[in-house]
Amino acid sequence: MATRSMQDWFDAYGVSHQNATNKLIHWICVPVIYFCVVGLLWSVPMPDAPPFSKPHMLATIAVALVGLFYLRLSLTIMIGMLAWSFACLALCHYIEIHAPWPLWAICITLFALAWIGQFYGHRIEGKKPSFLDDLQFLMIGPAWLMGSIYRKLGIPY
Repeated sequence: MATRSMQDWFDAYGVSHQNATNKLIHWICVPVIYFCVVGLLWSVPMPDAPPFSKPHMLATIAVALVGLFYLRLSLTIMIGMLAWSFACLALCHYIEIHAPWPLWAICITLFALAWIGQFYGHRIEGKKPSFLDDLQFLMIGPAWLMGSIYRKLGIPY
């Protein structure tokens, strides 16, 4: 079976993301969902870990694995996605210290709201979400947004 290129993935993803409102919703909801996944992994208690490294381990491992997923498709997309992932990790740290509510509660709430937004966007689009055909599209969505930024900046992927 032939391996899809990054552009092949983007083209396939773009088929169900043509409507301007759906695209706008995705620009808001996809980064929120990505952050929430990182935040939920950050929040998983690690009972055997030393006191000051207790959470974060699972989120850090997940970010590394995500980097490998993107690396097999595009080095430059991987770099951008890792930069976003590290920003998510930093935001998790900030929220954990400063927010009046637990990070996991914030992430669950935002995650649910963002998915409602996503499905509403696809209802407007009139097409089902791509990940219903292939779960890998859950990883392609954030990269598709990064690819849009790269195209505007003239960065090849």
